[in-house]
Amino acid sequence: MAQDTAAPTPADFALLHPLRVRWAEVDPQGIVFNPNYFVYFDLAMTEYLRAVGFPYPDGLAEHGSDLFAVNASANFRASARYDEEVTLAARVVHIGTSSLRFQLAVFRGGELLVDGTMVYVNAAREGERRPMPVPAAFIDRVTAFERVPPTRK
Repeated sequence: MAQDTAAPTPADFALLHPLRVRWAEVDPQGIVFNPNYFVYFDLAMTEYLRAVGFPYPDGLAEHGSDLFAVNASANFRASARYDEEVTLAARVVHIGTSSLRFQLAVFRGGELLVDGTMVYVNAAREGERRPMPVPAAFIDRVTAFERVPPTRK
């Protein structure tokens, strides 16, 4: 999958969620410990699902499915510090037959601190958890929510 090459800005995202950096998230230097940005990405994705009317896990469970992370990447550009207010951002940039690619970012004001992607596969909740098509109702909600419609297949 091709990655978006331009650095994202807050205007690119329909979902923006405020967060204050907590003490437990920083290292001895007083900056956010890098793996915590993936926790922030997860929080942004959860808020995204809530915003489109598919709160996790019940929204997808109604369709017999769940999302499983299969890939994650991050670009570390600058550091957030203890007690700073940051904004988490999420958008779906691609919907495949059974997968979703989220673009995620953390901003301090308009400054991009970290951006990345997470790819999830939609799979059956029970049994062997085999991939299954992304529910049409979910696709409709995402398409209506996004400022720029996700690419397809």
